Amino acid sequence: MTSTAASQTYQQEFTKPDGRPLTLYGLRPIVVTSEIPSPSPDPVDARPVMRWHPLRGEWVMYAAHRLGRTFLPPPEYNPLAPTSDPAHPTELPRGEYDLAVFANRFPSLTLNAPEPPPGPADTRAGVGACEVVVFSQNAAGRLSDLSDAQMSLLLSVWADRTSRFAAGGVIKSVLAFENRGVEVGVTLHHPHGQIYAYDHLPPVATRMLEMAQKHQAETGNAWISDFVAAEREAGERVVHDEGAALSIVPPFARYTYETWILPARPVGLLSELTHDERDAFARTLKDALLRLDALFGVRMPYLMTVHQAPLDAPHPEFPLHIELYPYLRAAGRMKYLAGTEQGAGEFANDKFPEVAAAELRAVTLEDV
Repeated sequence: MTSTAASQTYQQEFTKPDGRPLTLYGLRPIVVTSEIPSPSPDPVDARPVMRWHPLRGEWVMYAAHRLGRTFLPPPEYNPLAPTSDPAHPTELPRGEYDLAVFANRFPSLTLNAPEPPPGPADTRAGVGACEVVVFSQNAAGRLSDLSDAQMSLLLSVWADRTSRFAAGGVIKSVLAFENRGVEVGVTLHHPHGQIYAYDHLPPVATRMLEMAQKHQAETGNAWISDFVAAEREAGERVVHDEGAALSIVPPFARYTYETWILPARPVGLLSELTHDERDAFARTLKDALLRLDALFGVRMPYLMTVHQAPLDAPHPEFPLHIELYPYLRAAGRMKYLAGTEQGAGEFANDKFPEVAAAELRAVTLEDV
């Protein structure tokens, strides 16, 4: 167990009975008042495999052990809540802390994945890591219910996990994300997200890097600098502007109310934000989430992805940003990925981004 404090944040390291690591983070000194639990004492035996897709030029992950993962349990068997009955342990201990991170018990990738036997396609071990990030001890809460300080702490946690993976030398790309709502496949309602760490550059990160490098070579400017300047000048797609960070419905939005949260200064990693920039980024993210819930008066199902620069080398041209993909295109109407999206990779949007941004700006956030 270790304990550190920096900028009024604290963290403590633990090892679960099954051998998985657990890190607790807090805005105050962390106090644990129970044993460190695990739903099972048995070590995780994951053997993920990757096979190469020759026509799409991308890896596909196979993790058969995930079929047995927890699926929409009743509230009394919430594995992400602090353990209340030692006879039925969960993933988290009782105590005073704000956020928790632990290795996923059902990972799609592991750092010690064994080499698989030859397969029908180009096959290799599924090397990487999968972590669960529990946003709150409140099972009924939302990410947007975090205080401004807790939201800023979450950004620090994402940055810390990324830095740890980078230090190991194996991981080349880290994606933090949150799925919210059964509509997008959530199996646990407790507010939480995940982190996937890859030993290669996934297709989206690869393409983003290529396009950012192309823009930098052609203009001499970081893409995000030109984009933020142009959107601020246009004004019609900016939803909220904190100065050091802002939210935008991008002019090329694929989802109807797709929202991006961006720093005003070009940086590639969360760890490169200053304290003030991180706080502004956190407030802007919270504002965007609250607006999505207030838009139709329901908890908006969404996917949130945190895009940071690849870790294989310094990439100052890569644009750090968060993308929110809301799955309601209108009140009570879901956006489904159909033929053109799945088959061709080209999205069809029912509403111009300028109109969607105006609707989000008009939202009243009192008592959301």
